[in-house]
Amino acid sequence: MRGYGIATTLHLPFAEAVARTREALAAQGFGILTEIDVAATMRAKLDVEVPPQAILGACNPPLAHRGLTVEPDLGLLLPCNVVVRALDGGRARVSAIDPGVLVETTGNADLAAVAEEARSRLRAAVEGLPAQVQDDGP
Repeated sequence: MRGYGIATTLHLPFAEAVARTREALAAQGFGILTEIDVAATMRAKLDVEVPPQAILGACNPPLAHRGLTVEPDLGLLLPCNVVVRALDGGRARVSAIDPGVLVETTGNADLAAVAEEARSRLRAAVEGLPAQVQDDGP
């Protein structure tokens, strides 16, 4: 199996990276259905401290509908997860699942067109983030 993610590193603090990621996803037609605060969960369930990390469950309803029409059990693999995690030095890493994994996982080649469109939109959102940050000036 090939790589399974699309990622970039931002020179932004964690909270701002999450906000920018939400905006970039929305611009590509994705809403956030779920949000998991990984650090809070680890603290509450295991009493351990980990760096800030959020898992955003992103969904583009027209693409989800097309995918579910082709593969009714596709809901097992939805929504598309996008992870934002804090790094040292006021940076954050944004990673999204590559929707091509859905085709590989299901073995249903009829999902290829839907996965390619979802990949294109997620790639535009994630890879466009550094340019958006640079456009803000000093």
